[in-house]
Amino acid sequence: MTDTKPIRVALYARVSTSNHGQDVTVQTRELKEFVECRGWQLAGEYVDLGISGSKDRRPELDRLMAGARRREFDAVLVWKFDRFARSVSHLLRALETFQTLGIDFVSLSESLDTSTPTGKMVFTVLGAVAELERSLIVERVKAGLRNARAKGKRLGRPRVILDVCRVAELHNVGLSWPQIAKQLGCGVGTAHRAFQNLSKKVKDATLTSAIVSR
Repeated sequence: MTDTKPIRVALYARVSTSNHGQDVTVQTRELKEFVECRGWQLAGEYVDLGISGSKDRRPELDRLMAGARRREFDAVLVWKFDRFARSVSHLLRALETFQTLGIDFVSLSESLDTSTPTGKMVFTVLGAVAELERSLIVERVKAGLRNARAKGKRLGRPRVILDVCRVAELHNVGLSWPQIAKQLGCGVGTAHRAFQNLSKKVKDATLTSAIVSR
């Protein structure tokens, strides 16, 4: 009978800037006790101290995700969802990454373990709810646009009526394109294109006049 290898687990904990005086060992102690009770092997600890959960980048979380891609552990254990993810969408993206890599995710406080049938079901439900929320947001935006069009509202940037002769005049006195755009209240590209179109029309008119006069 061959011995099965113990599950290698990585712990992630975080204390934010708003948790003044909180000791991160409140989280790590319980996590280590859980690892010991399950007979798992501690593969590493990743702890972000004084880092807000709203931050896009967290040094230890980034290191954890890099370790996951290198398959340095088989599961990730956290004390609570909000210690790990800044939002439901962030949590789902991370869980999808772990699922692709074959890494389980366990949250101690929420009793979520994606290695169990119940945990897999919860993950599926969370994903479905997030997808529904995205669909509802898209539909609300589309409905708002349709309603605006029905009321005759013009969508997008307001059009700028450009005096192309004024553009040419300012260009001829030596103003740069940014200066011309600023003075006329339009984009640099808009002013430049207007000048090019005017120049083309002048050339075409000159060429036509020369042909007719022959």
